[in-house]
Amino acid sequence: MSKYKAVKTVVDGITFASKREAKRYSELKLLERAGQIRNLELQPKFPLVVNGQKICGYIGDFSFFEGEKRVIEDSKGVRTRAYRIKRKLLLALHPGLDHREV
Repeated sequence: MSKYKAVKTVVDGITFASKREAKRYSELKLLERAGQIRNLELQPKFPLVVNGQKICGYIGDFSFFEGEKRVIEDSKGVRTRAYRIKRKLLLALHPGLDHREV
């Protein structure tokens, strides 16, 4: 069991950090099959660069497209201080990015 009591869960041969994340993956797969979203991607990475210097990286849980709009999602039970700071930096560096917490 993890520090925040998240239980690793396997779906489709993929190990997810928590039951919440695995459940959301299953929901997104259904939406993709129904044609409501497309290009579902796991663990999208964003280097967070300020003035040409990489400060850190941000890894979301999921990325997909709704129409022409790219959506980044995170399935969070606990919003750590590091997560909140990285999310703010991500949104500041990528204005207009559709980032959702589920």
